[in-house]
Amino acid sequence: MTAHHSVQAALQDLEVVLKRADLWPQTQPAPADFESTQPFCVDTMTLPQWLRFVFIARLQALLDAHSPLPQHCDVAPAMEVYLKDSPMAEKPTVIAAIDRVDRAVTQA
Repeated sequence: MTAHHSVQAALQDLEVVLKRADLWPQTQPAPADFESTQPFCVDTMTLPQWLRFVFIARLQALLDAHSPLPQHCDVAPAMEVYLKDSPMAEKPTVIAAIDRVDRAVTQA
């Protein structure tokens, strides 16, 4: 399996996990929300919105274009903080799915 295929598989798994955990927002943020200069667009989006409409979308665009991937990816700690006080049963599964994407991108 190539690095791009590994990232693609991890992204598909992440989408499934986020949907099961009800962390897959349906409403796209306003165009101005994408102009944030803050990490993870924390000032304009929730982390699930950022994951779906920025992180996953941009990685998918890179994969579709057969472009180089970022050299490092470390999003799982942000989700750990985001879900810190959440009683959500799927929390470990969500964090593990994001960690798989992090590792796949970093190892690519």
